[in-house]
Amino acid sequence: MTAVIRGRPPDGTVGFLHVDMDAFYAAVEVRRRPELQGKPVVVGGTGNRGVVAAASYEARVFGIGSAMPSTRARRLCPHAVFLPGDHAHYGEVSKRVMAILTDVTPLVEPLSLDEAFLDMRGATRLLGPADELAARIRDRILEQEQLTCSVGVASSKFMAKLATERAKPRVEPSGPVWGPGVHVVAAGTELDFLHPLPVTALFGVGPATSRRLTRLGVETVGDLASLPESSLATALGAAAGRQLHQLANGIDDRPVVVNRPARSISHEETFSRDLHTESALEAEVTRMGDAVARRLRASSLVARTIVLKVRFGDFKTITRSVTLPEPTDGARDVVAAARDLLTHVDTTPGVRLLGVGASGLVDASTQQLSFEDGSEAHDAAEQVADRIRDRFGSSAIGPAAAIRAGRGLRSPLDADQPWGPDDSDPRSD
Repeated sequence: MTAVIRGRPPDGTVGFLHVDMDAFYAAVEVRRRPELQGKPVVVGGTGNRGVVAAASYEARVFGIGSAMPSTRARRLCPHAVFLPGDHAHYGEVSKRVMAILTDVTPLVEPLSLDEAFLDMRGATRLLGPADELAARIRDRILEQEQLTCSVGVASSKFMAKLATERAKPRVEPSGPVWGPGVHVVAAGTELDFLHPLPVTALFGVGPATSRRLTRLGVETVGDLASLPESSLATALGAAAGRQLHQLANGIDDRPVVVNRPARSISHEETFSRDLHTESALEAEVTRMGDAVARRLRASSLVARTIVLKVRFGDFKTITRSVTLPEPTDGARDVVAAARDLLTHVDTTPGVRLLGVGASGLVDASTQQLSFEDGSEAHDAAEQVADRIRDRFGSSAIGPAAAIRAGRGLRSPLDADQPWGPDDSDPRSD
């Protein structure tokens, strides 16, 4: 069930918190390897096709940032320590951090593994002012996990997220400088805080939108707020213009959403070398489709739509999708749909990245019973396979069609690397 709490604090107090872990993946790795403390650490894909997932603040001094190609990061800082990501471990740490937050209030909206909004409006009278609660949250996370976080406190989600940036460590040429950890935008001071910021601080203002606004003479959020909404609608479109005009004037009535339902489940992977052969690609699609189906079952969800994503060697990316007659969580259905989509794609130029996804998710309890011959046997077999994997690991059992010569059976759940492959990865045609 999704719960929302709407409205603003009736007494003008600040009640929204935005908690953001500091350089989360890199910090977790340094915690596991204390000898790396104070060194530039980069986490992500370590191969030539990898990208940076996170960089310690010591690495950021050299200009390294997330989503940067690993090859460029190495050029910027050859002496940095490059580590492959461990998404499963980060997920475990994230669960413990989120448990700390939900122990303070049940109104927690996770945004990612390392970030969440909290609605403290109903708890401040009992637990104390929101800024004091923010400090206590930081202390508890540091004590329990030996990790630091930054917290923004304000009267809306949007303002709280911006406040977090003021709380975070800064990167100076001489090295990282720790921030205050907590920054509060007091009620009634929102526009004083907001309007001097560059317009790129607003959500939705990317490079293209920024260029359009520059042509209108807009450089700061205050410049944008002074424009009529009609002018923004003409330049950016009605929806975007209205949203930016509201944000620039500090208007954000979005609630904290608890238990936000998943919109999609997917697996995608970049290969160390382009794949060309039909057999290699079919094996990868089968492996990923099987993993997506398992995650659907683990989440008690069924999917109406199956999506195939293909990126070629020249970085051209296409997606293909199909809507199924009935929602499913079965590997047989997911894999069959994905493989059929693959047959309609010309893969002879070579495939750099492949992904299988499921969308149109609904609760599995709404799924109609199937009277298809053999459906009960397939369901039972998949349930047994799930129990075997839970006990012996994701590669203990799987579809034979997912086995490729020289690789054996490997599940994305065992070594899912969303940031690109290691150069030692043996995958090739």
